[in-house]
Amino acid sequence: MALKISVVGTGYLGATHAACMAELGFEVIGLDIDQAKIDSLALGELPFHEPGLPELLRKHVATGRLRFTTNYAEVADWADIHFIGVGTPQRADGHGADLRYVDAAVRELAQRIHGDALIVGKSTVPVGTARRLAGLIAAEAHPDANISLAWNPEFLREGFAVADTMTPDRLVIGTQDKASEGLLREVYAKALGADTPLIVTDFETAELVKVAANAFLATKISFINAFAEVTETIGGDITTLADALGHDARIGRKFLNAGVGFGGGCLPKDIRALQARVSELGLTHTMGFLAEVDEINLRRRERVARVTLAMFGDDLVGKKIAVLGVTFKPDSDDVRDSPALDIAVRLYNAGAEVSVFDPKGNKNAAARFPRLNYVDGLTEAVTEADAVLLLTEWAEFKALTPEDLEQLVASRRIIDGRNVLDSAAWETAGWEIVSMGRRYAPLDG
Repeated sequence: MALKISVVGTGYLGATHAACMAELGFEVIGLDIDQAKIDSLALGELPFHEPGLPELLRKHVATGRLRFTTNYAEVADWADIHFIGVGTPQRADGHGADLRYVDAAVRELAQRIHGDALIVGKSTVPVGTARRLAGLIAAEAHPDANISLAWNPEFLREGFAVADTMTPDRLVIGTQDKASEGLLREVYAKALGADTPLIVTDFETAELVKVAANAFLATKISFINAFAEVTETIGGDITTLADALGHDARIGRKFLNAGVGFGGGCLPKDIRALQARVSELGLTHTMGFLAEVDEINLRRRERVARVTLAMFGDDLVGKKIAVLGVTFKPDSDDVRDSPALDIAVRLYNAGAEVSVFDPKGNKNAAARFPRLNYVDGLTEAVTEADAVLLLTEWAEFKALTPEDLEQLVASRRIIDGRNVLDSAAWETAGWEIVSMGRRYAPLDG
């Protein structure tokens, strides 16, 4: 008999996992306590941007293989495997992860399941959470229930989430029993048949894999940005430096791009939550270096704001600044902890008129900071601009040439916050261009 799957939480992670499980041939039900979100998904409408996902959602809502509900009892009675994909945001009172939604989801299922079932955590949680939840399940479950728990962390990249789910670069399963492993091997049979590496381990290792990966990537980004601070002071080319480092197979070139730093809903909160958790374990200094990683990252935003001010003698009042991109990365509408949006707000607070265009992020950015001037196209954003800031490397921004803008702007000044433009070409065309990791001496305004 084919396995029936539920996915609890239908945000970015949950909606992606649910649609991809349906694409793999399973009957799937998605559960969320937000009725409006469920109604939207049931109509095949996705409340966020992710390439390729809307098509899968509409396809399997239409086939009936994927449906949605707010009813825990319905889900508990119907599904064999329950994936937990709810959010674990940073706590309002500190850097630790807020586990209320994970705890509530597991408790609601444990109290309603009868017979055999497997609960699988996919949410990113502090180490020790799964073992605690196993105890919660044991305490809350019905006497006639046989509920197992496994942890199966996600490694989704925004903009590539469908591919990362369908053809992952590795699968990690934390479990205490062979039966749970067997069920998850059945779920992921197609990926395993394509020789996807599988790591079967204990709860703690499975929990640590995701946060360790994010901590490493954040450290690598801040590492090159720390060297950018050096080259901005003494000279040198940070891109050439990164290229040279990247030829070392032990280091690699990926994530060695100097710029405005990292953001989004994962890296910032995960490195802070990791620090908080190891401190709770009495390892106060073990992850201390991540505080500096975080600080270096935040300094990149300050750097761009300072350079923009320096262009105009520290006076932005009456100046129009065009900001190209406010999402934390391209191919996403996510503005959570976005360096680009942070910089735009800093310039607004310094007195500038900030005109913002992002292909997908304007709506979400406006919900967070409505006082910026959000426009519908690049031309409107840059027309009569005193300076242009490229802060998210959308393909259409990377392809810009001096000729595209020179008849529109009021002043030929551009800051390449992602190091994606040909600086020499812009300088030859008469532009004052600032790239990250290069010395900057402002011209006379």
